[in-house]
Amino acid sequence: MKIEVWSDFACPFCYIGKRRLEGALEQFGHGGDIEVQFRSFELDPNAKRDVDYNVNEMLAKKYGMTVEQAAANNRSLTEQAKAIGLDYHMDKSILTNSFDAHRLTHYAAQFGKREEMAERLFKAYFTDGLHIGDHETLAGLAVEIGLDREGALAALKNDEFSSEVREDEQLAAQFGVRGVPFFVLDRKYAVSGAQPTEVFLQALEKAYSESKA
Repeated sequence: MKIEVWSDFACPFCYIGKRRLEGALEQFGHGGDIEVQFRSFELDPNAKRDVDYNVNEMLAKKYGMTVEQAAANNRSLTEQAKAIGLDYHMDKSILTNSFDAHRLTHYAAQFGKREEMAERLFKAYFTDGLHIGDHETLAGLAVEIGLDREGALAALKNDEFSSEVREDEQLAAQFGVRGVPFFVLDRKYAVSGAQPTEVFLQALEKAYSESKA
């Protein structure tokens, strides 16, 4: 059975949802029969690579709240992440365009490391405060998971894997995905958002039993 996961590396709920799905898979008795495939989705395709404002200022403007309210919301989000073992430093997050980061996961997929690359990109953004729109930074992250720096840089410089990102996004549109995280189980069931682990487990059990039937 396959689980397809649409997410964006600048989406805090995507990292939380990823962990909760992993928690459900650990409890699920047939984890060895499950293939998880990460797919690309840009929350803001028009985002600039370099900006001169921080995440609290961006949220305040986007949702019509004060910077202090945005910061309080991020502190609450940090506590949610902490409860499942994630170390968020939202104040350090560098806003950027995530398209090249998504392309890098497709580069990594050639070597069977797409999931590992996705995990490192999430941590880079939410924990380490790294600029995941910068090519040198991305190449360094690729090296950390055992990939070739020059190969990663060449792929990024030459706009490789752009069509693969677009294909993921077009498939998301076909499924009616308008926000992430979004999980599709066996092309039959969908789970939207960073749901509790129990919800993922129930969906897994239902989809798996029907796939075997």
